Amino acid sequence: MINDAAAYLRNDCKDANYDVIICDSSDPVGPAEILFEAEFFNNMKKALNPKGGVLCTQGECIWLHLDLIKSVVERTRTMMPVVKYAYTTIPTYPSGQIVFILASNNTDYELQVPQQQAPEDMPLRYYSSELHPCAFVLPAFAKQAIGI
Repeated sequence: MINDAAAYLRNDCKDANYDVIICDSSDPVGPAEILFEAEFFNNMKKALNPKGGVLCTQGECIWLHLDLIKSVVERTRTMMPVVKYAYTTIPTYPSGQIVFILASNNTDYELQVPQQQAPEDMPLRYYSSELHPCAFVLPAFAKQAIGI
């Protein structure tokens, strides 16, 4: 199904109970701006399983968009009790980096800790449970600016 995520969450997602919501949006300019606004984040929160859910959205690049990242992280903190910021390298993205803003409505969730191992028959070329917590280690300037 191809649909407008903001409209879907606003209008058609009243009884949702998602364990995970992943929003791989485009940059927050033009039509995608709405995907970085408080209403969209609040609607994602409402769609999560109230006993514990996780949302993940792309968070730009610390080298290029630190002010935007800070504002999105701060806004998310007003809505969710657990908010973390992680990044990885992607050579085709600007500055070779993509960032993830992760949040949970369950204070017991430790997002830096993998919740399960990848199946052995799923050979992964990059991700590993050992690499997972490393994605949350930020350079000093970003950690200070974002306040994590």
